[in-house]
Amino acid sequence: MSLSPLETLWHDAALAPQALARLTLRGGDPVLPSSFAVGLAAQTSIALAALAAAEIGLQRSGAARRVEVAMRDAAIECTARYTLDGVAPDPWDKLAGLYRGRSGWVRVHTNFAHHRDALLRVLGLPEGASTERAAVAQALARHDAVEFEDSANAAGCVVAALRSFDEWDAHPQAACIAAQPLVAIERIGDAPPLAWPACTRGDAPLAGLRVLDMTRILAGPFGTRLLAAHGADVLLVNAPHLPNIDAIADLSRGKRSAFADLRAPADRDALRAVLRQAHAFVQGYRPGAIAALGLDAGAVAGLRPGIVVASLSAYGETGPWGSRRGFDSLVQTATGFNHAEALAAESDAPRALPLQILDMASGALLTFGVEAALLRQRTQGGSWRVGVSLARTGLWLRGLGRIGDGFRVAPDDGADLLETAASGFGTLGSVRHAARFVPALAHALLPSMPPGTHPLAWPISG
Repeated sequence: MSLSPLETLWHDAALAPQALARLTLRGGDPVLPSSFAVGLAAQTSIALAALAAAEIGLQRSGAARRVEVAMRDAAIECTARYTLDGVAPDPWDKLAGLYRGRSGWVRVHTNFAHHRDALLRVLGLPEGASTERAAVAQALARHDAVEFEDSANAAGCVVAALRSFDEWDAHPQAACIAAQPLVAIERIGDAPPLAWPACTRGDAPLAGLRVLDMTRILAGPFGTRLLAAHGADVLLVNAPHLPNIDAIADLSRGKRSAFADLRAPADRDALRAVLRQAHAFVQGYRPGAIAALGLDAGAVAGLRPGIVVASLSAYGETGPWGSRRGFDSLVQTATGFNHAEALAAESDAPRALPLQILDMASGALLTFGVEAALLRQRTQGGSWRVGVSLARTGLWLRGLGRIGDGFRVAPDDGADLLETAASGFGTLGSVRHAARFVPALAHALLPSMPPGTHPLAWPISG
């Protein structure tokens, strides 16, 4: 009997097989218009994270909670939809998106001003917000897509050339990605099992477990938001001099939010003090960047033996693209999804997936990996490293199969799944968590607050 994608990943993580009897999944694809099983990817990844949290709760307090996940709810949670004061912000800069080159298509990401200006410099256009899309289109029309991809990335841009699946599979980075596990969990050092805070049957599964969050773009913050939803104390640390995406308003739900300028010795010392009391550290910096700050997995494990260190990347951490910047939209383009979706829809132009599922599934899978590593640390001791990449998640999505009538369903804004709450950004409308715990979790999430609201310290217990 073949295993489902969820069962396969659960067994690969060496988790208790009897836990699967406490999981109920409902619904089927298509739930959003796509030829890919985006609903299954969303449901599987969110359910894995929730069930692993429930397993931690069982180990801590004896509370055997059931988990239920409806596919539509999971897919809508993964759309990253939110509103502020009743308005849904536009997630894209005016220059971002796909352009036709002299040969092939190019996608550019310009949501951050420094990435936008790097692109404009390469194209010989005026930097700043005044340059219009038409000027960028005219300039890019003179370039070969793949050649521009290489030169632009070397110049600090965030750019991807459109490829088919066959073209991507022939790329040397594809072989590196295929050799990686979907969720890498490896022991990186010796340490005794860390003591966990006391937990009662009425507590959330991760209550009192401390997660230091140094992620900034959708995948990482979404994953750590799930950890907060499961009860963890999540401390989100931003640098005061770095820009943030507007979606931080939604992605900060349930977290404390502090500043740390790691260029300053005092802030570096304060961050290390926080790390020494953490159970997990999650970071989403470009490969190599975090090591330059002295926070690679080995160094963090030296500071806090027994910690779980989790890392997200766009294209993995090895191979010719191992240090390349990337976001979900660009990984979709580079690895063949925009081309395949267009073919299925009989479209002349590349077509994006209906949600940034590579980001969101990767974030949820990273949460699952963190929780699985915490369970191993509890029984085996050791320090642990967890790794997930968007491109490897894309390869997994391809393996989930295609939906022949996937475009028959209409777009779904999920308005009925929005919950409103006061936040430091205004009245925030957010999609409720798709995983239902039975008995239900009674803990209240912290309100979303702007970066720097809280001190760089853990809350005082008791």
